Amino acid sequence: MLRVIAIYMVMQIHTGEFEYIAPNGTVLHTAGAWAVGWTNSLMRVCVPLFVMISGFFLFPVGDERKFFRKRFTRVLIPFVVWCVVYAFYYYAQGTASLHTTLLNIAKIPVNYGTEVGHLWFVYMLMAIYLIAPVFSPWIVSASRKSMELFLALWGMTLLLPFIHLYFSSVWGECYWNATPTLYYFSGFLGYAVLAAYIKRFWMAPSLRVDWLAIGMVAVGYAATAGGFLYRLGYEHEVKSLELTWNFTTLNVAIMTAGLFLLFRNIRTDRESSLVWRLIDDLSRMSYGMYLAHIIVLNAVHSLMAPLIGNAFLRIPAIALVTFVITYLGVKLLSLLPRGKYIVG
Repeated sequence: MLRVIAIYMVMQIHTGEFEYIAPNGTVLHTAGAWAVGWTNSLMRVCVPLFVMISGFFLFPVGDERKFFRKRFTRVLIPFVVWCVVYAFYYYAQGTASLHTTLLNIAKIPVNYGTEVGHLWFVYMLMAIYLIAPVFSPWIVSASRKSMELFLALWGMTLLLPFIHLYFSSVWGECYWNATPTLYYFSGFLGYAVLAAYIKRFWMAPSLRVDWLAIGMVAVGYAATAGGFLYRLGYEHEVKSLELTWNFTTLNVAIMTAGLFLLFRNIRTDRESSLVWRLIDDLSRMSYGMYLAHIIVLNAVHSLMAPLIGNAFLRIPAIALVTFVITYLGVKLLSLLPRGKYIVG
């Protein structure tokens, strides 16, 4: 269920980008931009949720050969396929020459082959898979206090985007040292460890934990949305505007952890429920939907955006239509021979 929610959130985030990012990459100060601050701040948990879901099921790793073969076959082959698809998609639109298209395809081992920003996620996910066998023995055997110490140090790294507003270099940062003090505790790996920690120590039903989780979501959302809306008043660079939207900030981590905790005890008879069978299928299609949805979103937005004047309605409406069409398209692709190599 969380995977399905997260993939929808991704689509709503990318729908919102039309509202506050100008074609030249600067910030649009429009009513739509303010609507994005309110509607999409909660959606910033999407990528962290994907990592936490992976972390919840990754450990213990077991047979490393089987682990890598299964994970990388499912992730890498569809990724390369869609990099090529996007390369020719932009060629067909007339925004890239044939030479640039072929060059973009050749660049895939260096970085995603075309300027399709959402593909960054795959490189990060592969890094999580690569490090998983190294962390697995510790995840399985670590004491609660040991895991909490790791997460506390990771939490300190989540403050760095805000610390850097006042100090450009901290804890040994300098141009000749790319690995300052807490470097090895930083990044998305912390979300995988957090999920494993919750799995080991926080899964028991508890009304107190549920209320704590609701409070975490509320506090995290207030900081995430408040920071975006405040900076929207004067920022002109997207990177600066999105300071509190950064996936590896403390406010987003708190919000993500709270939402994850709220879903920890959901139980249902999946075999007898049509809704749950649909959710299961959406979950299986989610990776392919992530890869493919930008093409659908561009088409849907061009058709629907002029028809809906209110941004609070426009953003979720376009995202929902994109979600449904992308699912149906990916589902059809999955039925093709060797469709798993297209949709994952």
